[in-house]
Amino acid sequence: MNDITFISISLPQGVAIQSTSADTPAPSPSSRQPTDLELLSPTSNHDRTLAPTDGGLAAYKLLAAAFVFETLLWGFPLSFGVFQEYYSKTPEFAKSGYISVVGTVASGLGYLGAPVSMLCLQRFGRWRREMIWVGWPICILGLVAGSFASSLEALILSQGVAYGLGFLVFYYPILSMVDEYWVAKRGMAYGILCAASGFSGAFMPFLLQTLLQQYGFRTTLRAVAVALIVLTGPLIPFLKGRLPVSRNATTRKIDWMFLRLPAFWIFSSANLLQGFGYFFPGLYLPSFASSLQLSPKTGPMLLALMSISQVLGQFTFGFLSDRNNISTTFLAAVSISIAGASTLGLWYTSTHLPTLVIFSLLYGFFAAGFTALWARMTSSMTSDPAASPMVFGLLNFQKGVGNVLAGPTGGLLVAGQQEVSEPQRYRPVILFTGVCLLASFGVMCLGWLKRLTVMLEERPQASAGDHVASSLLTG
Repeated sequence: MNDITFISISLPQGVAIQSTSADTPAPSPSSRQPTDLELLSPTSNHDRTLAPTDGGLAAYKLLAAAFVFETLLWGFPLSFGVFQEYYSKTPEFAKSGYISVVGTVASGLGYLGAPVSMLCLQRFGRWRREMIWVGWPICILGLVAGSFASSLEALILSQGVAYGLGFLVFYYPILSMVDEYWVAKRGMAYGILCAASGFSGAFMPFLLQTLLQQYGFRTTLRAVAVALIVLTGPLIPFLKGRLPVSRNATTRKIDWMFLRLPAFWIFSSANLLQGFGYFFPGLYLPSFASSLQLSPKTGPMLLALMSISQVLGQFTFGFLSDRNNISTTFLAAVSISIAGASTLGLWYTSTHLPTLVIFSLLYGFFAAGFTALWARMTSSMTSDPAASPMVFGLLNFQKGVGNVLAGPTGGLLVAGQQEVSEPQRYRPVILFTGVCLLASFGVMCLGWLKRLTVMLEERPQASAGDHVASSLLTG
């Protein structure tokens, strides 16, 4: 799940939590705290030797297994646009305008449940492996149940709710294990995991479309379920944490002071509005391309291009966010403004394939780059190790609200255009997407202007103008 950066929340007593925030300077040699490996070394009172961090066979095996899980089990709901196009032409579901709810629920639960999942891991971390063995089969059974569905409601409950719930249960325990093995090179590890969704987007839409066209949705869902069992089941034994979890570990109290910060509400409002519009291109691009009488392969191709561009965008914005001379607010404003402008300027007016290709590349790069800034947003609001996971979880929750509401909202917008020609019926969805993104940009600008106003009031009048230009980038 490429939008998540997990922060360790369950460690044995006596282990110091080390911040990986880009805003936190590296400690000097004289003040350096001992690492978890040094604290839990063979010379300590612990009865077993820990595997090394940031390398070694165990670390790479876990990372490889997590990559496969991310590629297949998260890549599947992200490719729902192909299913939506197929379901919209299937007699059992064609009359409903809410087909997109299936996909948004499947992926949205992973966002919405982030705060709850993190709290559960903090309290019941010793049951992580059991969580994986519970959640993984729920995903599989959800697909099997969906293959027997004869109504949209049954599809929503099976391919949507069951799959999303299973993913939520097993995914965050895996990320907590990755966090234990990768400390100094955690950015690299998460960069690899982020690439997984782009990798799946390069092939999964084509594969699913071919299966749907040749065998129908029932056989396709069963085939996917079998493939997930064969390809991911044997990897579960490799999903093991590095640190022994103490049964007597105490839960650290969360400092909720971040709720009083204006920055929290500015980032949260912008994040919520961005989430409202973000998911529509992935849901409706294949159907829009089909309405233009383009090749059946065009929809999956556009999703693949968007996925690949998404990986590049997240890497770029994540890299830039680590630079102290560029502010998170500025990067967020660039991300959502260009995504919104390309939606209204390219997708809304598009009638040919080249325009859709350019839009897919621009939107994937800039819109997805916004979530790569969440870690810096979190570190700018709190430095408390117990509060940081909650802040990050709330950012995920906000985006999940937009994800889940995208389905019914899109259904309402499209359903109201039944008497309009095919390409035109998607214009309200496109307009809604662009307006949400530009509204998010407006919120960021308000926060930006507020910060500049405060800076100008605090600085002497003579020198205030000298700092305005640099403040636009570093404020």
